[in-house]
Amino acid sequence: MITLRPSAERGHFDHGWLDTRHTFSFAGYQDPAHMGFRNLRVINEDVVQPDRGFGTHPHRDMEIVTYILEGALEHKDSMGTTGVIGAGEVQRMTAGTGITHSEYNASGTEPVHLMQIWIIPAQIGLTPSYEQRSLLDAPADTGGSAAAQVRLVASPDTDDDSLLIHQDVRLYAVTLETGGGIQISIRPGRHAWLQVIRGTLTLNGIDLSQGDGAAISDETTLDLQALENAEALLFDLN
Repeated sequence: MITLRPSAERGHFDHGWLDTRHTFSFAGYQDPAHMGFRNLRVINEDVVQPDRGFGTHPHRDMEIVTYILEGALEHKDSMGTTGVIGAGEVQRMTAGTGITHSEYNASGTEPVHLMQIWIIPAQIGLTPSYEQRSLLDAPADTGGSAAAQVRLVASPDTDDDSLLIHQDVRLYAVTLETGGGIQISIRPGRHAWLQVIRGTLTLNGIDLSQGDGAAISDETTLDLQALENAEALLFDLN
């Protein structure tokens, strides 16, 4: 069963300095029909203007993944971590017992375009932690075709040197060139969420475009075919 979450139906706010879209209920967008999927709680797509950002704010008991599509984001937190996350890089932050941090566009001239994902951890009260990596460092499964690449970004067991997620979730980045495709197996009893972040593709014959999402249950094979160059995030969920 595949249930679509069209891009146009997401919550949308343009605050001037921030243009944000919420796949699930978040902040000022309250949508009881879309409170998340399995342990996936938040998928936000944000565009932050130059020299603007999110001031210091707290988090607790959440796994937070930030994926930069374009530009660069400066991060500072109460653990003493500082750094810049660039395009094609991913950050994982375990909020655990409590953390404060700020996120600002690192450029004075160009916007930063990012995805931020929240995943409910398997246990509360974890020790806060942080890590960051480039997707280019992750091994790619091509499924036999150079026009398709699947990279494991985060997992509970850090397979393929992936970021650690404290939950039974595996997050993959999928990149497809026009005309390329790949089949991905889902174990029986598992669920998945596909979020298209660039381009247009088909999922088991269903057209999806940038910003569209799909909740997937009772499917064991995902057939992804690119109608144009496309990029998506795939969550394998319990």
